[in-house]
Amino acid sequence: MADNSDKAEDPRKAAWSKAEKDIAKGKPEGALLTLRDIDPSGDHDTTLRLAGEATWKIAQRGNSKVDYRKAASLLRDAVKKNPKNKQSNTLYNNLLNEMQDKRISESTIPRLVNDGTPTVAGAFAFLTALILLLAGLSLVANSSNSDLPTEAYFRVTWTDTSGEFHDEVITVELFRNDAPLHVENLQLHAESGNYDGSPFHRIIDNFMIQGGDFESGTGSGGYAAKWFGFCNGVQMADSSGCDRSDWAVPQEHANGKSHVPGALAAAHAGVNTDGSQFYIVPEDSNPSHLDYTPGKDCSSQSCHTVYGVVTDGLEFVTAISEVNASSSSPEYPVTLVSLTTNSESSPPWFQFW
Repeated sequence: MADNSDKAEDPRKAAWSKAEKDIAKGKPEGALLTLRDIDPSGDHDTTLRLAGEATWKIAQRGNSKVDYRKAASLLRDAVKKNPKNKQSNTLYNNLLNEMQDKRISESTIPRLVNDGTPTVAGAFAFLTALILLLAGLSLVANSSNSDLPTEAYFRVTWTDTSGEFHDEVITVELFRNDAPLHVENLQLHAESGNYDGSPFHRIIDNFMIQGGDFESGTGSGGYAAKWFGFCNGVQMADSSGCDRSDWAVPQEHANGKSHVPGALAAAHAGVNTDGSQFYIVPEDSNPSHLDYTPGKDCSSQSCHTVYGVVTDGLEFVTAISEVNASSSSPEYPVTLVSLTTNSESSPPWFQFW
């Protein structure tokens, strides 16, 4: 009789192997998505080790102290779970050495008290806490777009013209300062899981790939994630007279962003009717006729808000745009398996990443 534990272990091993390959290819975000799917609680030390290694790669790319500390935390937990694992110990020690060279502490919290006496850091912390307490209302009032995410991760599956199945991640930089309403809309839909499992329903080679209709999957549905003050293109004081399916995001197309290859833009049916649908421009396309230019009449000509650009995986967008399609409908499903962002409010798989 087969051992049930072995059966349960097989998909996990396959996922670990895929994550290792993604890390080697310089695609740490893809590795993290794979690890989240297979071990959402971080129960196994191998998951934590690979997650720590992937996060370390992200930290090196952006020289982010936050990500360095996340990587250290994950690798430390991996070592705790399995102290005899040489790979985890080596990675953890190498990471700590690199952090020391960069003068990055493993913790953001310095020692505040030493033998009952406040340290210099402690005295400064107490004074800072008092100042922040007195200025609290002012700080809240001056909050900005810094709460919005700066990146989104589109995990997409598709079958190419040769019949080969693909499962890849497309990383997009989000223009939170240039199109904050559209970035917030994407973030809220992503956090709600609305996009997960939805199709890319419209694919046109040398033009774009379009998705985001989580209602019908045909291009006829999708709406704004919250009330932005517009009902199907009409500005209204409140949402009481507007069906949720007509909630819309107002235009932000005059932000100076254009339809370069890799552009992420909002699909719509007219001015101020942007909902949940979006499209991404492949490498071989530059649909500048969709850009806003001063003096352009957007009521009779298309003006679309560009609110992001692909920074990793543009070749996948191009490959998807070239799948077999009939009247822009793909022959085989092109599926947005998941869409996540790097916002602090995005649901983590294991409290750290």
